Amino acid sequence: MKKIGFIGTGVMGTGIIKNMLKAGYGVTVFNRTKAHADPVVKAGATWVESPKQVTQASDIVFTMVGFPQDVEEVYFGDNGIFAGTKAGQTVVDMTTSTPTLAKKIGDYGQAHEIEVLDAPVSGGDIGAEKGTLTIMVGGNETAYKELQPIFDVIGQQVNYFGTAGSGQHAKMANQIMIAGTMTGMSEMLVYAQAAGLDLPKVLQTLESGGADNWSMENYAPRILKDDYTPGFFAKHFLKDLRIALNEADKMHLNLPATDAARNLYARLVDEKKLGNDGTQALVKLWWKDGKLPN
Repeated sequence: MKKIGFIGTGVMGTGIIKNMLKAGYGVTVFNRTKAHADPVVKAGATWVESPKQVTQASDIVFTMVGFPQDVEEVYFGDNGIFAGTKAGQTVVDMTTSTPTLAKKIGDYGQAHEIEVLDAPVSGGDIGAEKGTLTIMVGGNETAYKELQPIFDVIGQQVNYFGTAGSGQHAKMANQIMIAGTMTGMSEMLVYAQAAGLDLPKVLQTLESGGADNWSMENYAPRILKDDYTPGFFAKHFLKDLRIALNEADKMHLNLPATDAARNLYARLVDEKKLGNDGTQALVKLWWKDGKLPN
């Protein structure tokens, strides 16, 4: 079996790595904060001290880090991936990043005989844990087909969209859709609570009709339990919405609903300083004192 490297052992990366290990793959890992890699090391992954060392120990290197600037450093830094690659290797960036950066990485790979894929995912911590992620792939199609067995271990819906950056564009479409469901879910709960309705009964009712959606099914129950632990960090979702709107500007598109969602998440992250909460914390903008009413 191919030797896998994985850089980024956060909420999502941890679930993905554990599923790779369960499938029998050897996985070498690095994370900026070493303690965050403890769960996967205990599960059987091998720790090394830099992205360069991960690359030198692996046939295929996956990355899932926080922000585009982190991706840039991981790939192009002095101890980064490209400091340790050799012709014939494959690198896969699963971070939600910019299509422009995905193309830059792809161009470098093509010039140095390295196969490159951008493969952002959707499905949150639950999808990562269960191996049911949706994976959106751009880059070299031959590499995509060769990696299909690995993608099948971690995802249930995997689609190839085209050349470098296409996976990131597909993820932006996904985030635009989620922006609407998250704002809708938050305002629905606020409205139902103000009307004096039984919130669990409201959720049970809506999930059986046309209002059903993934955000409501997975995040509304957490809100009712006052659980704002991140399946996906609010600060990362704000980053994604900013990328989506920047790309929309380049295509001369006006997306007012997405712009409104971006502004709400900016209030949550930049003003309320709640970027390390999960995306479901958006409802704290409405709840009195930021907490679910009794």
